[in-house]
Amino acid sequence: MTHVRTALVIGGGIAGPVAAAALRKVGVEATVFERADETTDNVGGIIGLAPNGMNALASVGLDEAVHKVCRPVPSMVLLSGTGKRLAEFGSAQAGPVLHAVWRKDLFLALAGEAKARGVRVEFGKRLVGVDESADSVTARFADGTSATADILIGADGIRSTVRSLIDPSAPGPRYTGLLSFGGRPTKPLRVPSTHGSLHMVYGKKAIFCYLADDDETGWFVNMPSKRAMTIAQARAVGAAEWQRRLAELFTEDRSPAVEIISASDPDELVIVGGVDDLPHVPTWHRGRMILIGDSAHATSPSSGQGGSMAIESGVQVARCLRDLPSVPEAFAAYERLRRPRVERVIAEGRKVDQSKSPGPVGRALRDLLLPTMMKLIAKPERRAWQFDHRIDFAAAVSPAELG
Repeated sequence: MTHVRTALVIGGGIAGPVAAAALRKVGVEATVFERADETTDNVGGIIGLAPNGMNALASVGLDEAVHKVCRPVPSMVLLSGTGKRLAEFGSAQAGPVLHAVWRKDLFLALAGEAKARGVRVEFGKRLVGVDESADSVTARFADGTSATADILIGADGIRSTVRSLIDPSAPGPRYTGLLSFGGRPTKPLRVPSTHGSLHMVYGKKAIFCYLADDDETGWFVNMPSKRAMTIAQARAVGAAEWQRRLAELFTEDRSPAVEIISASDPDELVIVGGVDDLPHVPTWHRGRMILIGDSAHATSPSSGQGGSMAIESGVQVARCLRDLPSVPEAFAAYERLRRPRVERVIAEGRKVDQSKSPGPVGRALRDLLLPTMMKLIAKPERRAWQFDHRIDFAAAVSPAELG
């Protein structure tokens, strides 16, 4: 054991509450500091948690709370803009390929469960600096307050302040060439149920994904754009204008996209702006500070693994702090466990992003070759390294596991 007894967790999204709850299980008192106000909705639309992410939650007893706010997705169906069925991942018999959840609901579930375990969560705390000593680290916040603990964990997202404090020359996000939007219809639809499956339509101008059933319909769009836009720039365009533009993208396709988008409330439109990833961060830790989740290894949403990778990292950092004799050894072990896996996932997500924004010739080739390619790619053994990954939280970190 590292003799770490207290931790400051900067960021209250996904990785932060998971790490804090896992740390409580190993005897570390963790406090989460979130820059947003408590009344601020957590930004984001519907996301997927892969089986490995749900397994990681289960390893520290967080899965029950999350199951209450998500729905199992038995398969993912890929369609062309002409309505042709290109491929399908998974089946009802094999178990869900992922669990779909609204990001706000996931945020509330994880934060609530962390609080129930004694984790204090403080809102309106924007980190502006740190002071380190031989045996502690102090976080300074914009409101003039500060907090001190044995270690500081940066779980503050893809534009992490902690990352820049650990390494001022650290790289920033990389634009994937896609803008992202989402929503849920509030008006009656005539759209057939997808029976719990996620339908992904490779349209002529953009990608449209949706789940439709009697209880609720959710959707998101990946729109190719050479121009990157921040969330502020995208929101400045206005929700009603974006709704019009998004519906227009799919007028030439045979899909329910236009009806679903048009039936959504503009006031509830999720405007994400540019989709970014973070392929390689050279330095994950320094002294008593370490990065987890998107602050260290943000993957494009196209991978379907962003939330799951953040959860895995939150669990593993607690496990390493429990089992290694010093903070430097624990942080180094965590990086050895995580870096090869997450960077491989990021690379896979990048390939999917590129398939979403081809030109006319590339689009024709994709739709022609995708059914054959998917017969190979969709084989369970080819995806096992991602989806079947399990963390044995009860087991001690061993030299063999570290490689």
